[in-house]
Amino acid sequence: MAVVTMKQLLEAGVHFGHQTRRWNPKMKPYIFTSRNGIYIIDLQQTIRKLDEAYDFVRETVQDGGSVLFVGTKKQARDTISEEAQRCGMYWVNERWLGGMLTNFATMRKRVEWMKKLEDMEEDGTFDALPKKEVLKLVAERTKLQKRMAGIRDMKQLPGAVFVVDPRKERIAVAEARRLEIPIIAIVDTNCDPDEVDYVIPGNDDAIRAVRLLTSKMADAAIEGREGLDQALAEEEYDEQRSLDVDDRESQASDEFGDVKIDDDDE
Repeated sequence: MAVVTMKQLLEAGVHFGHQTRRWNPKMKPYIFTSRNGIYIIDLQQTIRKLDEAYDFVRETVQDGGSVLFVGTKKQARDTISEEAQRCGMYWVNERWLGGMLTNFATMRKRVEWMKKLEDMEEDGTFDALPKKEVLKLVAERTKLQKRMAGIRDMKQLPGAVFVVDPRKERIAVAEARRLEIPIIAIVDTNCDPDEVDYVIPGNDDAIRAVRLLTSKMADAAIEGREGLDQALAEEEYDEQRSLDVDDRESQASDEFGDVKIDDDDE
């Protein structure tokens, strides 16, 4: 069963593409027709490709990977942070900082510095510093929090990146491609689908469309996490059973190990 219905897509306006004069010819296979100078996206393709992306995200998370949600355009910012938090994943919804993926070690140092600034404010260190220096540090902390709040707990590279508008997020896409991190994206009629591993043809400008498609990726991550938790629970159960068996065998060995069986009764 498809993860989304045709009715849901139509109501959210997922089928509306860009003006016909603003398009990428590589998106032709995903276009149904044009109407009043606007391309209409083939929603049958959207349903099929969304199912593929959903399965991939679910499997990625179930295998222990994470997904980084990226969308810095104003239509996507709130949705990206809300849906990423709902499914327990990471996000970037402010300006993408070059090197967030390709220079990950340095980025982690910036996150640790942000956390240190937070600790300095809480433990009273700021009280002992000159007011001018405190104002400077507070401004730096606020800036870092705004840009890195969604990746503060991301200790390693993500298993996949979900992007709203790969044209807008071209730097993030380029970094993910360089590191061979799979990319899932909402791809409008003006984007290049060849840069994306899992294309979701759809309107990347309408808030309702972005929210609907992003929420399905979050649902997939939640389902994957539930599968991971179940697998870990079963693994822990199997290990405990194995330990119990070993304990029983050890006890039996202690009780009967010194008993000598004499076959010659005469």
